[in-house]
Amino acid sequence: MKLRHARKLKGMRLCDLADQVECSEGFLSKLENDKVKPSLQLLHRIVAVLETSISALFSEASDSIVSRAGTRQVLHTSNIRPGEGVSLETLVSPSSGHLLFGTIHIVRAGGGSSGTIVHEGEELGYVLEGELDLNVDGVEYHLMPGDSFFFPSRMPHGYRNPTDKETRVLWVNTPPTF
Repeated sequence: MKLRHARKLKGMRLCDLADQVECSEGFLSKLENDKVKPSLQLLHRIVAVLETSISALFSEASDSIVSRAGTRQVLHTSNIRPGEGVSLETLVSPSSGHLLFGTIHIVRAGGGSSGTIVHEGEELGYVLEGELDLNVDGVEYHLMPGDSFFFPSRMPHGYRNPTDKETRVLWVNTPPTF
């Protein structure tokens, strides 16, 4: 419902959005009616065109200044696309007007982004626990606890947890796309 609302706020028809994000009008209709699950790559293209964020489509906004442990919203990407094994604990409530977005990416053993993503902005991360294979512009980096990264989001990027244990990454990007 939020996707349809965001599209209508932009004054776009399904066919207009489909053309811009390079998918079929039928697929978008099914997506708006919760009958299909899109890839994260397609979701990033959709939110870029609609000038919103994935979190704004899938979670509730809050004006709270403090976010207490155990009370933050968690977005499970398996609810968006089965099998990716990534949950995002939101540190910043989704809201139009915020300049950045922060999460703790919780990546199950073997989970990850299921391919590369490209969008506008910048990304910063810090591995809190576990290990992460980060691929940025075709170069693979193996990260351990205490390692950090930064890159422009327009560089193709993806990640996965190569271990049999959960990985947690503090991840901040601007502008909010997730």
